[in-house]
Amino acid sequence: MRIVSLVPSQTELLYDLGLDEQVVGITKFCVHPQQWFRSKTRVGGTKSIHIDRVMALKPDLIIANKEENIKEQVDELAAQFRVWTSDISNLTQALQMIESIGEITQTISRATALIETISRRFSLLPATPNPVRTAYLIWQNPYMTVGGDTFINDMLLRAGFENIFKDRLRYPEISLNEIAENDCRLLLLSSEPFPFKQNHIATLQQQLPSTKIILADGEMFSWYGSRLLLAPGYFEKLRKMSDA
Repeated sequence: MRIVSLVPSQTELLYDLGLDEQVVGITKFCVHPQQWFRSKTRVGGTKSIHIDRVMALKPDLIIANKEENIKEQVDELAAQFRVWTSDISNLTQALQMIESIGEITQTISRATALIETISRRFSLLPATPNPVRTAYLIWQNPYMTVGGDTFINDMLLRAGFENIFKDRLRYPEISLNEIAENDCRLLLLSSEPFPFKQNHIATLQQQLPSTKIILADGEMFSWYGSRLLLAPGYFEKLRKMSDA
């Protein structure tokens, strides 16, 4: 089987399922594992796929995602190749995706082991009866956050944080005034898709003096493949940082 992955988190999953020889193409954002990023053919960005490069690889299977890829490009590829598309907004769906890919690629035993380990680690996360009122920024100019129907929102809840914008949908634009007016106790600045850095904390802290601001590893909140193995441990450390 020749596989092209158009989704970074699922590319990493394919690696952990032992599919090194089968995966022939990835995107420029598929940075894990590093050896694949350096050696595999890159077919463009998640939203700017070079169709001709994919065609040249003659894949037996293309793995895509409803949110991360452009529908028109996926449809164009699906007219010529077998395309499997995921649609994930919570941990349960992520685990179902891992199982499905395990079945499709005949690596179900490895997939099942991953699912069991991920499930166990999430089950060991301590309960948080009083979750911290939190906002999670993914972009600036304009500032954008995450709504209650997103995978990130589900991860925030499991990590012990209450998304103050959970009543919104998808990735709404917001203002700093809205953050302050909603009694935000913690502001998480994601490392992706916008790469927030330490200097952004200094700028925002002046406008939100009563809010604790921390940089967050966006991969831990938004990658729904085998990186979920690492997420529970990271969430515990982040919660301790927020309580300090």
